[in-house]
Amino acid sequence: MSVLKRYVWVFIVLAVVGVLYFFKPADDAESHMVEMEVEQTDTLETVEEAPGSVPVKVDVKGEVHHPGVYTMKEETRVDDAIKEAGGMTEEADPTSVNLAQRIQDEMVIFVASERVSSDEIVEKGSQEAEKISINRASASEMEKLNGIGPSKAASIIKYREENGPFSSVEDLVNVPGIGEKTLENLKEMITVP
Repeated sequence: MSVLKRYVWVFIVLAVVGVLYFFKPADDAESHMVEMEVEQTDTLETVEEAPGSVPVKVDVKGEVHHPGVYTMKEETRVDDAIKEAGGMTEEADPTSVNLAQRIQDEMVIFVASERVSSDEIVEKGSQEAEKISINRASASEMEKLNGIGPSKAASIIKYREENGPFSSVEDLVNVPGIGEKTLENLKEMITVP
């Protein structure tokens, strides 16, 4: 009988260990699943807070229903900005813009008309590309302008730093050393933004 009691105790201990062993992995699996769900939620929140939340301003012009300046999120596309402006008109040339391009702050989106030839668009674009922004240009960039040497370029930059950005091209006459005649020679080559 004492041999039987010994084996009963051994059997009970083995049964308890077996029960604990089989139930413990299930608890670990559940806790592991909960941890994975938390990690996935954290990842989704991180994706939602991605850099696309920075507001930028774009100027939508041309053949759109509501041209104007729109505040959009960074990393959105030209297509989204055009939709925000009411979409393209019936006369718009959809090939005149890259709808998949990401927008940038101070970007101009010009939707051309089908009536305007592509040569005119290229010519206008190249003229605008050649203009120098008096609010952003460095001294060396300004020196490329006719009638602007190192001293006048330095004066423009000094005026801009002391008085803030120019609000119009005509404000350039407020810079010492630049008069009406110089401004008339520069008007076609400079821009404010």
